[in-house]
Amino acid sequence: MHSRKIIIFLSTAIFFLLSVPFSVHADEAIINASNLNVRSGPGTDYESIGRIDTGQAFTVLEQKNEWVKIDLGDETGWVALEFVTLTESQSNGAEEESEVNTDMNTITIQQDNTQLRDGPSTDNAIVHFADKGTEFDVISATNNWYEVANDNVTGFVLKGLVEDSKKTNPNSNIWKNKTIVIDAGHGGRDVGAIGASETYEKDIAYLTAQELEKELLALGANVLLTRKEDEFISLASRITYSNVLDTDAFLSIHYNSTPEFPNVSGIETFYYTGSGEKLAENIQQGIIEESGERDRGVHEGDLYVIRQNLKPSVLLELGFISNPEKEAKLQTQSYQQQLVHGIMQGLGQHFVE
Repeated sequence: MHSRKIIIFLSTAIFFLLSVPFSVHADEAIINASNLNVRSGPGTDYESIGRIDTGQAFTVLEQKNEWVKIDLGDETGWVALEFVTLTESQSNGAEEESEVNTDMNTITIQQDNTQLRDGPSTDNAIVHFADKGTEFDVISATNNWYEVANDNVTGFVLKGLVEDSKKTNPNSNIWKNKTIVIDAGHGGRDVGAIGASETYEKDIAYLTAQELEKELLALGANVLLTRKEDEFISLASRITYSNVLDTDAFLSIHYNSTPEFPNVSGIETFYYTGSGEKLAENIQQGIIEESGERDRGVHEGDLYVIRQNLKPSVLLELGFISNPEKEAKLQTQSYQQQLVHGIMQGLGQHFVE
């Protein structure tokens, strides 16, 4: 009889607890990698359902092994734990306001499009997207946020996005010990395609190769060029250069020309077999997203520099120099940087997958 009363009491208590609403103060995930895959389940075997970028914040619904389930608004998805910073949400929807001491007088933004908000919480509105390398004066600090300002804007930035980039931004470490061979197409007596105003493919390809080399070296990658000046290098020598090294990616830079159709435009990427296909897909997507150019797709191509290559390799056709408008655009540093940032975005995604 006594035990029966206990069972009845416990059943009533459980019913009461389940019927009373309560709030869960879920953690938030701050994304530390650009173009990060969101998957349908906790693992790389699950399909990608989208991509998210550095500085974005999402409510954490569940954590399983090394994966985190996040709320995307109209659906849910999973991201790898190593590419996020977890912060605890406060019960009132805002970060704790207590001031803490800081020895930092200035901070430097580590990634493009870092979000600045109008208050110390991811619930606050975004007031600015800061570019990588931008410096701010630190006005004050709370437990998780810096209040910062420069001549253009004042706002709050999450500490994890600016402190010790090697610790908080795993994507910045992916380039370490990576060997990337950049093959500027043609050279010397081999001028390649000829543009609308008599520009040579070899020269524009070399511009791209130099800009890409500079950006990759700044991130700590080991970068090698198949030609370091305007000289003729045989295709066999280019491939040998890649095959004898511990090459992680071989990128052959080219430009198209169809003089009979001067309005044709667009970018396409070629691979031969194996690991080159995924590399090509990632790089093509990155370039199109950054440049906004017409997407001519990813194709399997029987091209010597990728057919004979034993390492992950792609050949990039980055535009039509026979198109006068595109030819002029390709000779500007700003557009070359767009192309390079797109290549790096795709290459970085390939290394983290």
